[in-house]
Amino acid sequence: MEAGVEIKKVSELIKLFLKLGTFSFGGPAAYIALMEEEVVNRRKWLTREHFLDLVGATNLIPGPNATEMAIHIGYIRGGFSGLIAAGISFILPAAIITGILAWAYVEFGTLPEASNILFGIKPVVISIIVMAVLRLGKTAAKSTLLTVIGVGVAVASLSGVNEVLSLLCGGIIGIALYALKGNVHKGITGWFIPLSIQPITLLADSKTRAVAAVSAAAVAGVSLWKLGLFFLKTGSVLYGSGYVLVAFLEGGLVRDYGWLSHQQLLDAIAIGQFTPGPVLSAATFVGYVISGPLGALVSTIAIFLPSFLFVLILNPVIPRLRASKVMSAFLDAINISAVGLMASVVISLAGQVITDWRGIAIAVVAAVAGIHFRINNAWLIAGGAALGWLLQQI
Repeated sequence: MEAGVEIKKVSELIKLFLKLGTFSFGGPAAYIALMEEEVVNRRKWLTREHFLDLVGATNLIPGPNATEMAIHIGYIRGGFSGLIAAGISFILPAAIITGILAWAYVEFGTLPEASNILFGIKPVVISIIVMAVLRLGKTAAKSTLLTVIGVGVAVASLSGVNEVLSLLCGGIIGIALYALKGNVHKGITGWFIPLSIQPITLLADSKTRAVAAVSAAAVAGVSLWKLGLFFLKTGSVLYGSGYVLVAFLEGGLVRDYGWLSHQQLLDAIAIGQFTPGPVLSAATFVGYVISGPLGALVSTIAIFLPSFLFVLILNPVIPRLRASKVMSAFLDAINISAVGLMASVVISLAGQVITDWRGIAIAVVAAVAGIHFRINNAWLIAGGAALGWLLQQI
């Protein structure tokens, strides 16, 4: 009977994360908002507080936050099998789509047109993030002081302060406030990872034209082992938003190794931007351009593998952290700080995305449909894509 229950749970995870991996657009904040709607609101697999604990924890370890959230949820729901199933299911759609686009890029030297579809999707993503911020903020804002911390982190992030540094500072302030109340009786022991990498956001134009492939001589000179090692190292130290990836690729693949041109790097990030799923699927594109299908496979596995290992190690520790009064104060502050970061993301994106009456109209319709009619976010995104295409014809 237990085996049957486990198979059912793993099957549910595969279906859910294949769907999320296929319809997730807009970056980590949007992906996490979609997951919160599905696993907290609809399926009741996690409490909102537990979900927030996971969000805070993923921000403190290397790797893509949304992918690690999928892996965390899979582990909690289905154990080790669920961890593998959820992670692969979330990554697979983006990897397949990106691989197909990489083939077309190498063969024909262009990226397909996607601006009309993205025009409608982006305002919907803004509305989805706003709804998630409101829901999560209501749970995370347990006191006025925590609310102030969240607002402070949002302001710091909007001012250009490193997002992970902002998050850690929020957590440390939470501990300090707890100490000021006279509740700390023992020394604090634990570990914190020093983080200082500044995330870079790159919004590449999907209409970019390029000279396609690396020359046959260049491709022949890159071993799969060396390519895999590069992406394994990148996945092990990549903090913050998935867009930090562009800094690693530019430094390693363009300047150090010369495997890519700057134009090809821009095209790789553009592919990661307008395909669904994690932005790190750009590694699939890079691997294909450098070393063909095997290069795409090796690069994809290498960049995501550390995330599975980190979650496997961290997940069992989170309940123990919550049981400690000191670390519980830290997690509470981290959680409201994570909401503050999401709020800063939506403010920044809204200024870039909602630029005319059509964008405003799509965002408002999506918000009304999501809040009052509780329409599934995947359908909101699909509807936004269709509405955006229609309005672009006006």
